[in-house]
Amino acid sequence: MSIPGEFDDHLGGLPSQVWDGLAAGHLYSTSDWLRFCARDIGGTISTGTVHVSEPGGGIGAAVPVTAVVEEPNGFYRWDSVLSSSGLPSPGPAGLMAGQRRGYQTHVLTGDGEALKPPGAERLLGRLRELSSDIAGTGVLPGTRPGPVPCVAPFLTTADALALREAGARAHPVLWATDAWIPVEAEDWDAWVATFASKKRRDNLKREVREFRRAGYTITRAPLSECCGATAELLAATQKRYGQPYDLDTLTESFRRQAEAMGDAAQVLFCSREDGPPVGFCLYYVHGTTLSIRAVGFDYPELRPGAAEYFNLVYHEPVRIATELGLTWIHPGIEAPDAKARRGARLRPLWTLDLTEDSVQHGHDEPIRLHNAHRMRSVAELSPVADKQIEADLFAPFC
Repeated sequence: MSIPGEFDDHLGGLPSQVWDGLAAGHLYSTSDWLRFCARDIGGTISTGTVHVSEPGGGIGAAVPVTAVVEEPNGFYRWDSVLSSSGLPSPGPAGLMAGQRRGYQTHVLTGDGEALKPPGAERLLGRLRELSSDIAGTGVLPGTRPGPVPCVAPFLTTADALALREAGARAHPVLWATDAWIPVEAEDWDAWVATFASKKRRDNLKREVREFRRAGYTITRAPLSECCGATAELLAATQKRYGQPYDLDTLTESFRRQAEAMGDAAQVLFCSREDGPPVGFCLYYVHGTTLSIRAVGFDYPELRPGAAEYFNLVYHEPVRIATELGLTWIHPGIEAPDAKARRGARLRPLWTLDLTEDSVQHGHDEPIRLHNAHRMRSVAELSPVADKQIEADLFAPFC
């Protein structure tokens, strides 16, 4: 069987300027990021895009796609995540609507507006056609002829609703809690002043004071100049938390990320008295947002109470964001309570099985109960986390 045109290259044959016009402010949908996803080390995957036209011409809706046989990143292995939660799960191989890195899937539209039913219906139809045709092709080797699962992870509530209205009958599964910190302030002091609680304001100031008292300084470098150092610090973090890692693999992944992203990939290091770095934070500035991509520390070398993590991941990015006139910091998924305590709004990300005969059909109630339980577990972390949850975005599927 011939390879579908959607996999001609990492943009499905579209020119990069056309695709980036669709991606707009979504960093993890840009052509450079999709180039990194196509080249990143690990897994058996092929990447491309699906795009459908408006009746009068022009692109009506588009989304990156990934043909997955094997994926090492556990957050993207829908089969194991769903099975471990006791929910019906399609097989591990299939067509993923979304890119394989970044924990953000956006359905893009030609006018930049929210996905509407006509475009959503055409996009869903093409995704289903593709998932029926790619088994046995070069993009999905080793699979038997016939339809394969078609799954969209890390969707926003708006996109999940639009795809449901278009005919996706499975109930979306709450996949992660995403954090967004507003930083509409003229400087760091003005950002701290936005916190209503004096105790929280004092805690933020204390974190900076203790960091400086410990003798730390923060420096900045392009990722291209420090792939080995970042890999070593990330490996130390993964070792601390019992996650598998390979230093050579991490180094090569950072090298490929730097090659694809260029000088947009920037790293903050913290160190003491001209010593080696004991922590790093990789970040990107795109549109109105500063996105935190990766963080790592040499934990035995950290000073008790010096708040190295919070200074690298929150305080310094806030300073950069205010200097550049940005409006958001996106620290991503995980650790929702710590992020809420620093002003993050907590939003849901959903996984939706788009397969026409999804194994999740008829299981709406168990999935809804699962979602509600996960939402409650975040709210129960602390009164601050409960307050920062954007409940109206969780409500449609909880």
